[in-house]
Amino acid sequence: MNDGDLGLRERKKRETRLALSLATIRLSVEHGWDNVTVDDIAAAANVSVRTFRNYFSSKAEAVASRHLERMQQVAEELLARPESEALWEAIPAAVLARFALGQDMTAAGPQDEHWMAGIRLMLSAPAVQAAIVEANVAAQQELTAAVAVRTGTDPERELYPKLVAASVIAACAVVVEHIQRSDSPGLLLPLLVEALTRLAAGLPEP
Repeated sequence: MNDGDLGLRERKKRETRLALSLATIRLSVEHGWDNVTVDDIAAAANVSVRTFRNYFSSKAEAVASRHLERMQQVAEELLARPESEALWEAIPAAVLARFALGQDMTAAGPQDEHWMAGIRLMLSAPAVQAAIVEANVAAQQELTAAVAVRTGTDPERELYPKLVAASVIAACAVVVEHIQRSDSPGLLLPLLVEALTRLAAGLPEP
């Protein structure tokens, strides 16, 4: 098998993983977390239940996978940014590039109260909360590695890349939670810019 075949195979796997994750989110929002089965999700994604099980151990893991993939893509985007770009210019650009491509978990319709209520209910499930915590751990490791490459630091010996990665992930999580819970949340991308700008400035008092 050549490199092209491997690349195509990995792309198809990523596409299947994403399709299953998005189907899980959509069905859970539309019908309620407890009313959706793995069979329902597999049917919606046009795959077998066995295929679902090959990718995810549970519905909760499938939901968290969307978040993990997006943060992994932020790390990839950060590494792809021009070397001449300062770190705190590259980080917001990387985050915005990946969040702008798909806002299914946040801004699938900021005015769609039914959708946002469904998202909040889904994310309140203890299994989903636990899965997202695990996803954040994995995402932080990848973002830490990317920051270390950008800054020439050693993530095993120095705090800086870990602190940056943890702060960026926390900032993104706060923005998403704010949008999901606020009565007048605002738009996702401008809020991400605000959060990361404040973070880069050291979070001075407003």
